[in-house]
Amino acid sequence: MRDPIRVVVAEDLFLLRDGLVRTLTEHGFTVVAAVGTGPSLRKAIVDEQPDIAVVDVRLPPSFTDEGLQVAIEARRQRPGFPVLVLSQYVEQLYARELLADGNGSVGYLLKDRVFNTDQFVEAVRSVAGGGTAMDPQVVAKLLSRGDARGRTADLTPRERDVLELMAAGRSNAAIGQQLRLSVSAVTKHIASIFGKLDLPASDDDNRRVLAVLAYLNR
Repeated sequence: MRDPIRVVVAEDLFLLRDGLVRTLTEHGFTVVAAVGTGPSLRKAIVDEQPDIAVVDVRLPPSFTDEGLQVAIEARRQRPGFPVLVLSQYVEQLYARELLADGNGSVGYLLKDRVFNTDQFVEAVRSVAGGGTAMDPQVVAKLLSRGDARGRTADLTPRERDVLELMAAGRSNAAIGQQLRLSVSAVTKHIASIFGKLDLPASDDDNRRVLAVLAYLNR
């Protein structure tokens, strides 16, 4: 039996923080610290060495981007440290900063998604496992800057649809259901994406993360 995933939660609003802790605990996670400020988040990550941090972007004392900056600092010190960021709004700069190191294990959800328990829990598990979990609205915002550049320019419109859903953490079956494609058709599209992005054969989950990062962090 696998050990429970150890989580640090950082959210300044007590009711939301308490709700996050309850939800995670009920679904088998171990919350090793629940904090409300940037400095306390920094200390909790160092002291507890969690498997993942669930972090509000805006934390005291600055209420600007303190939570994000602590998370990025933690990822510099521990490359690939899983971080799931929560935000009230889609903020492109914050999302891109989080993706910039190219290590995967990142997520960015709007706080409204927290109230969808299944989606939130799935996102925490995905990020803790080395995947990505980008809110569909965040993905749409990141892709709104214009046409893809570099290797992603070779993707077909359908392949971009598939990759956008991969970025949101969807499985092949879920992608097929949303796009009305068979699972085998989705698999073929993903294989083509891997080829066009020049991602060599390896663990499929790892290639999914690399493909998503290549698409979003361009």
